[in-house]
Amino acid sequence: MNPLKIFLSSLIPLLLIFYFIAVYWSFEPELFEVNAKDAYRGSDQSKELVIGYTTVNTTMKIGNTLLDKSGGFLSNDIMPPSVFMDNIPAWEYGVLVQVRDMAGTLRNHMSRSQSQSVENINLKEAEPLFNIDRLSWMWPEAESSYHNGIDQLKAYRDSLMDSSNQDAQFYARADNLRVWLSVVEKRLGSLSQRLTASVGQERVNTDLAGDSAAEQSTESQKQLTVKTPWLKIDDNFYEARGTCWALIHLLKAVEVDFQKVLEKKNATVSLRQIIRELEATQATVWSPLVLNGNGFGLMANHSLVMASYVSRANAAIIDLRELLAQG
Repeated sequence: MNPLKIFLSSLIPLLLIFYFIAVYWSFEPELFEVNAKDAYRGSDQSKELVIGYTTVNTTMKIGNTLLDKSGGFLSNDIMPPSVFMDNIPAWEYGVLVQVRDMAGTLRNHMSRSQSQSVENINLKEAEPLFNIDRLSWMWPEAESSYHNGIDQLKAYRDSLMDSSNQDAQFYARADNLRVWLSVVEKRLGSLSQRLTASVGQERVNTDLAGDSAAEQSTESQKQLTVKTPWLKIDDNFYEARGTCWALIHLLKAVEVDFQKVLEKKNATVSLRQIIRELEATQATVWSPLVLNGNGFGLMANHSLVMASYVSRANAAIIDLRELLAQG
């Protein structure tokens, strides 16, 4: 028998197997329920909500979903078929950034009463573990580091449940919530700009606007032409999907732990509207490709649709931060 025919007869079935595995691994995880049913300590007669438990526990569940979904964590895989996949790794990056941001906020703000207070030892260990390069596949392996980071979050969460441990605290204050929202605001703003650039734009450079004495390290043009490279369009889209997926859960957790703060500022409805805008980004994508039609052209542009939801959520977050800053 011809060696070429033997090779092709064995290669084609293998490629088909890889294809179907890749399709299966490309399904994004469903939204999970965020609730405070396990966030209480004490007897049935004197149950007490443990502030911070829901936010930390939700961050852990997001991390576990990232690592344990179908196919596991794919960003650092060096074997087929995952080495040829880019949509789900982009989704993973969007989720991972939100875990990193929350871990950093927990360490530097929500677990500390003031700038001179001692940082929590578990959070001190957790944050750098989540900052390991997601493409690292050995020494250190990204998954192992992230699992260790989740273990440190679990230790912090469990210490919050211990009423005798006064060294482990979570401070549900308006200023702490505003700090985290300011980071979210910048993430969504960047995503919105990158998504909008899918069709190419002429933008006025506003880098130094608002400060007549402002300077920058390198002179830049007053008119900028911004266009996303063709191969990056779907990456930006799925990164936004992952970011919004994680934020939906984190905002629902924040609603539990910062309930009194939000009620005092009459901001609960504003937070729920942000969640609703982000939930719209999780609608099923029926097209096999992320289409990139021109604005009002015949073909859809999935990036612009995503950008509209992200921009509206970002604008609502800016309003929420201003509302929380008021007395």
